[in-house]
Amino acid sequence: MEHKHYFEAIRVKFCSNYKDVTVGKMMRSEAIHYKGKVFAFFSTKQKMVFKLGKGFNVKTIDVPLEMFSPFKNKKPMSGWYQLGAEYKDSWESLTSLALDIINQDT
Repeated sequence: MEHKHYFEAIRVKFCSNYKDVTVGKMMRSEAIHYKGKVFAFFSTKQKMVFKLGKGFNVKTIDVPLEMFSPFKNKKPMSGWYQLGAEYKDSWESLTSLALDIINQDT
């Protein structure tokens, strides 16, 4: 399955199964929203990006999350992490984690 289609399948599942989860956009990319706020999206670099929060400890996850840094001359976006398509089997669980985190914050 092409990587974007894998993301789309996750998005459809979450939009169908969770109240207040909807389709959206983030920086011209396809995204998943909770109550109008983005918590995950598929970047133009074929990676999935998750809002896990500023205090998130990446060492608690068994895949190599990277800080999301979409701008050449700016620092990474605080609290946002990306994971490449080679780890797409972890995308759904990280989407669930990001949803749990944003749900606690709203």
